[in-house]
Amino acid sequence: MKRAVSISLGSSKRDKSVKVNLNGQEILVERIGMDGDVEKAHRMFLDLDGKVDAFGVGGVDLYLRQGDREYPLYAALKLVAGVKQTPLCDGRGLKHTLERRVFQLAGSQLGEVSFKQAFIPVAVDRPGLAEAVAEIAEKTVFGDLMVGLGLPLPIYGISSFKRVARVLLPIVSRFPMSMLFYGSDGAEHKPKYVKYFEESDLIAGDFLFMRKYMPLNLQGKTIVTNTTTEENISLLKERGAEMVITTTPRYDGRSFGTNMTEAMITAYAGKGRRLSDTELNGLIDELGLLPTLSRF
Repeated sequence: MKRAVSISLGSSKRDKSVKVNLNGQEILVERIGMDGDVEKAHRMFLDLDGKVDAFGVGGVDLYLRQGDREYPLYAALKLVAGVKQTPLCDGRGLKHTLERRVFQLAGSQLGEVSFKQAFIPVAVDRPGLAEAVAEIAEKTVFGDLMVGLGLPLPIYGISSFKRVARVLLPIVSRFPMSMLFYGSDGAEHKPKYVKYFEESDLIAGDFLFMRKYMPLNLQGKTIVTNTTTEENISLLKERGAEMVITTTPRYDGRSFGTNMTEAMITAYAGKGRRLSDTELNGLIDELGLLPTLSRF
């Protein structure tokens, strides 16, 4: 049996292990949280190198992509320094394929949709989703400067977002780990940037960024996110969300992050390396990987 392991800097409370059958091939998919312990995570990467078929790198990106260019996050790369055999998947491939196609792939379940305004708390690590959202929303607001840097400056429109990203990414690539790892203990925090949540009928992006700041009332809103447990879905339902679209498939009650899902597909492909966007798109279709919709 093939084995894909996501070693995440996030909370061990969100750990999950499940056997997934992909076209008759069983893959053991495991998510192991390190509770923020960088050294422990590094040791585990080295210990399992060559013993598993693919690594997911959770809790932090190794590279951020903008257009055809990739910006290395040097502090994050230290986490996997010395890994030589097992392919490393931080999810950026699926963020440019699966997430870029989320509304297309969900089309049979979703039908024709459009939104007046979308709010993406942080989009710099999910440019594919940002593009997809901008295509179906009349207006898109990006909160990267607010949420990521604490600056009270919303960014309006995908073109403006790309311009800001091109300026910021060379700087972000030098950030220390303390600024790259957001944490994933699942703790609730006080609502913030409520104006943008309230004005928008579509909220998209990483669930942890949403959970930290989202208001108590999400009445009638559509949420597009990832890495949700049954508890997370229940929370969104309780707050009044109308629909939740989880970009990655659900297995045994929860969805895994793009890094874990990409590692699973990489293990299935058996090439011993990361897959190209073209290869990933082909496997998404071959395996019938679809977003999960929950309507309330």
